[in-house]
Amino acid sequence: MQPFTVIIPARYASSRLPGKPLANIHGKPMVQWVYQQAQKSKADRVVVATDNEQIKSAVEGFGGQCILTREDHASGTDRLQESAALLGLGDEDIVVNVQGDEPLIPPQVIDQVAHNLASANGFSAATLSEKIHSFEEFVNPNAVKVVADPSGRALYFSRAPVPWPRDHFNKDNTSLPEPFNAQRHIGIYAYKVALLNQFVTWQMAELEQVECLEQLRILANGKQIHVAQAMAAVPGGVDTAEDLAAVRKLIEQQE
Repeated sequence: MQPFTVIIPARYASSRLPGKPLANIHGKPMVQWVYQQAQKSKADRVVVATDNEQIKSAVEGFGGQCILTREDHASGTDRLQESAALLGLGDEDIVVNVQGDEPLIPPQVIDQVAHNLASANGFSAATLSEKIHSFEEFVNPNAVKVVADPSGRALYFSRAPVPWPRDHFNKDNTSLPEPFNAQRHIGIYAYKVALLNQFVTWQMAELEQVECLEQLRILANGKQIHVAQAMAAVPGGVDTAEDLAAVRKLIEQQE
């Protein structure tokens, strides 16, 4: 398997849960749980990228590697590109972006997305999805949907319910048809560093502005994103105090 680096962006600022990378989960900061899950993958190196000295100190305190990035990045992908440059990574190197608020991320999906990018010719990035089972999730704009062709090439990402089963919803607009393979996008990515270096030079795409989905900038510039169904269930990240309480309970049960 081609070597790859995991980079964990961990910003201190958060509108709903400020300082969440440092949130205590059974005696450890949340970023440590994420780091330890990433270390269980086949990554050659795991690095936290932060704009905050407190987070850097916490990571170094548990023996992790951390780099300081600028505070003024417009997106997480911009921070990832700076991190790759600071680490001296080359154009063909692979970086997996693991969000710093996912303390339960399964290591096997980290390996999966890195392997998919390494083995898929013509793709500049790779990501994962999971099947949508409920009508409520399908119409929820916070659940990002992805449509791909049979080769796994992403055609579109949207907050809207796509694909739209017209004939079924003409008769019943409260449930999903069977069979129906709508896919929810999971926000883990593998990138070629060359794509990251291009991404930061591109203007924000019109569709990206409309949907508030920065991966649409990649598609708008003619690059291909590989999509596959995740081989393991990926629990949601921590965005709110309620999410944090739920993760604490899950980890307590596992421990």
